[in-house]
Amino acid sequence: MVDLTIQQPGTMRMIRLDTLIKLRWLAVAGQFSAVLVVRFGLGFPLPMASVIGIIAVSAILNLTLRARFHTTHRMSHGAAAALLAFDVVQLAALLFLTGGLENPFAILFLAPVMISATALPPARTLYLGALAMAGTTVLAFWHQPLPWVPGDTLRLPPLYIVGVWLSILLGLTFIGVYAWRVANEARQLGDALAATELVLAREQHLSQLDGLAAAAAHELGTPLATIALVVGELDRATAKNDMHKDDITLLKEQTTRCRQILSKITSLGTEPAGPLVVVSIRQLIEEVTVPQRAFGVAIQIETRGTNSEPDTKRSPGLFYGLENLIDNAVDFASTTVVIHASWSAQDVVIRILDDGPGFAPEVLNRLGEPYVTTRGIGLRDRERAGGLERAGGLGLGLFIAKTLLERSGAVFQARNRTGPDKGAEVTLIWPRMAFEYAKQPQVA
Repeated sequence: MVDLTIQQPGTMRMIRLDTLIKLRWLAVAGQFSAVLVVRFGLGFPLPMASVIGIIAVSAILNLTLRARFHTTHRMSHGAAAALLAFDVVQLAALLFLTGGLENPFAILFLAPVMISATALPPARTLYLGALAMAGTTVLAFWHQPLPWVPGDTLRLPPLYIVGVWLSILLGLTFIGVYAWRVANEARQLGDALAATELVLAREQHLSQLDGLAAAAAHELGTPLATIALVVGELDRATAKNDMHKDDITLLKEQTTRCRQILSKITSLGTEPAGPLVVVSIRQLIEEVTVPQRAFGVAIQIETRGTNSEPDTKRSPGLFYGLENLIDNAVDFASTTVVIHASWSAQDVVIRILDDGPGFAPEVLNRLGEPYVTTRGIGLRDRERAGGLERAGGLGLGLFIAKTLLERSGAVFQARNRTGPDKGAEVTLIWPRMAFEYAKQPQVA
């Protein structure tokens, strides 16, 4: 099971500052044009200095934001809500000078709230809507007279003003909720498509690596058999007290391990079920740690649970994934690797901790992606003996391990340890049902 979550629940994409700046320029142009038409086209009297001053404040704010921030700058939700709140207050000030709710442009109170509903969290939209409602209510009672023909006064019935006030309040509520629902559905669809593309890309990488692994195993089989033959001859020809006897024995063991790994790759997922197909979590961890105990790093295993110990199927994918993670921990550890397994009635958790340098900050957020490696120069000091230097990896092993473990139902988490302890920490969390599902007999 692969985690398809692109964004955490309740989070939304941040809006670009350039978008709000352009919308405000549009509002400034519209307001200025309306003022010119009313004053010089229709000849209605207006407090021009005050009105132009309020419009100029919006223009100055736009120029300041443009000079200070880059066009691609994305604002926090709080900053975006503050700018939209300024637009509400600026519109309320203009309407106060030009007739309040008697002014037909009072409907523009809906614009900032609708923008907020499409781009900001519901809480911010609620606050902005409350501000617009408060401004509308104040303008229903306090405002300057509506600009009208000189010598004549237009007086609208109070019932009509109440109707306008009520229509704006209902419009704020209905359009805000409607815009949020439509935008939220579009966001969910976009997230689902992005998650689908991500999963397909990961599966494509893994499918390609399946073929490469099979080809590599086939090609490496012959030279590895030759190496095993030569090492066997050297082992038999070397006396027990020879100074190179231990090195040849170690080389023989590692050659055997290489052949086992190649055999495991070529038969991944195809082994028939045997009498020991089900193992407990303790047995699982013990088996995957056995090959790592010959490298001089202490491996401590801690297990505890509040329920019966879970069992699982002896799955090659599960074994390979855990073995790769433990291998990485051993490679980077200074002295100790701790494997902590815990379980309850709901879930199964395995934590792998080392006391090494930890994950580099630049790769931590992309850990587990193909061709993103945690290998670095100077990390495997014990392999430099004899002038050998460990080269950096490609990150494919961790990618394959993470994908196989997620297929088994695990949630993969990686972070650096905090507090007095240093090093890396990898956590795998299975729902207990998913961890034990593979061992259940299949019913036709």
